[in-house]
Amino acid sequence: MVRDAYYYALPLLAAAGLIGWLASPLWGLPAVLLAMFFLWFFRDPERVISTEPGLLVSPADGKVTDVSPVTVDGVARVRISIFLNVFDVHVNRSPISGVIREVKYHKGMFFNAMNAASAEQNEQNVVTVEGEGQTVVFKQIAGLLARRIVFTKKVGDRVARGERVGLIKFGSRTDVVLDRSADVQVKVGDRVKGGSSVLAHLRAEVLQTSGAGQTRRGAL
Repeated sequence: MVRDAYYYALPLLAAAGLIGWLASPLWGLPAVLLAMFFLWFFRDPERVISTEPGLLVSPADGKVTDVSPVTVDGVARVRISIFLNVFDVHVNRSPISGVIREVKYHKGMFFNAMNAASAEQNEQNVVTVEGEGQTVVFKQIAGLLARRIVFTKKVGDRVARGERVGLIKFGSRTDVVLDRSADVQVKVGDRVKGGSSVLAHLRAEVLQTSGAGQTRRGAL
């Protein structure tokens, strides 16, 4: 369980106890139920992370809402978007093993995360991870209800594939931007789980040519 759960639940339980003492236990029931919701919402289940080379795993639980080509700085890429509703696990994980090369936080709007405009206009944290011969960008994007993005790593930190790196509180979205050559394994409408669901396989020819002066195996 994410420790933030206790920040929300303990005051509510204290309030429920006080209300129950001053008035009636029934009056404190709504606060107890809300506290239970927060304890459930901030759950952090263990996941089985594949060690097979050349995989990119999902950074979040949710529903795939977009798989489309994009151009970033003149380079053809693929974007996979995942929508997290209030019932999904909101812990975020690194899609590949590598080093955090850049973290950029952008203030913005709070459009519904299902809205295509949210990818560029909403408040978001853009993380670049370099490793296994590739560079992958993933975004933590705030939604209509999400008002706080948490990222626990810093530039220069080394992360493992599927390692916990933060969370987005309440409804939100995550985007992954990867090389166009990757074999995407998901489609719009698929449900994925952070760390355990494979989003893409890196093509063999990219694996063989990545690196300087030696063969390196990796994933986007």
